[in-house]
Amino acid sequence: MGVIAVSKPPLTRSLASIELFSDLDEAERERVKNRCRWRTYRTGERILESGSESREVFFLVHGTASAVNYSLSGREIAFATFNAGDYFGELSAIDAQPRSASIVASEECLVASLSADDFLDLLRHRVEVTFKVFQRLASMVRASDVRIMELSTLAASARVYSELLRMAKPEAAVPGMWVIQPLPPLREIASRASTTRETVNRSITQLYPTGLIRRKGRNLYVTDKTKLELIVKELQHTGKGQY
Repeated sequence: MGVIAVSKPPLTRSLASIELFSDLDEAERERVKNRCRWRTYRTGERILESGSESREVFFLVHGTASAVNYSLSGREIAFATFNAGDYFGELSAIDAQPRSASIVASEECLVASLSADDFLDLLRHRVEVTFKVFQRLASMVRASDVRIMELSTLAASARVYSELLRMAKPEAAVPGMWVIQPLPPLREIASRASTTRETVNRSITQLYPTGLIRRKGRNLYVTDKTKLELIVKELQHTGKGQY
């Protein structure tokens, strides 16, 4: 008897989960949705190519994706991780300049794209959306400042721990517990911390005996975020942990 293939149900095409549109009513979101182009991307497939002249804005409805670029030596540098509900590509829509990074699907993604003209028209007429974009741009500047400072002052292991702290979110079921769900591949963390996969593995392994972190399945739990922050500060002052 042959094996019966079970097809996955199609992903729902809806903008309800997109935080940028959270202040719009359902009818307005539907109007934006009808102006979007929809596409599913496979794991590892590029959604955007660095240097391209495209100007659409992309809304990640399902899945996760990473913003990456490459050094002159070919080393991959990761800038950010996007989760369902996020958006990207707004810089080129606003300033009409080439894309500053590539966006790669970390898993199967459903993405809606809106033309630059439609996006700018939305900003002109919906101040609540415009304000959220302003907040996003401000947070990007602040995050860049922090990363520049870390690359200048932190040892490699401290940069790894800083990335873990940035990725950790409060665990609703356990007060005081933080979780990275799921923990990205080590190479991705290494790219974001500007170090090697081996350094990431060694840095994380060193924390297990302390009880500050523990692994369960694909998730990494931070049991005491404050103590981990203190370790980063200590490494910053002592300069230890550079691999």
